[in-house]
Amino acid sequence: MRLNSLTGRQIEVLRYLADDLSNKEIAAKLNLSEKTIDFHRQLIKQKLGVKGVAGMVRYAIRTGLITP
Repeated sequence: MRLNSLTGRQIEVLRYLADDLSNKEIAAKLNLSEKTIDFHRQLIKQKLGVKGVAGMVRYAIRTGLITP
């Protein structure tokens, strides 16, 4: 799966992850629970076919979602 398979919320979470925010910090910014953020992280990894945050960030850079 690719970037266009992500929801708007998942893209938002991915951008915050790329800014090195923790689940707790992202949850506070989005007024969501940490568990919900963790769920989004798992879905993002699954949809992008990556193993961790580094893979998510690399993918976001390659696709132009974020700039290094």
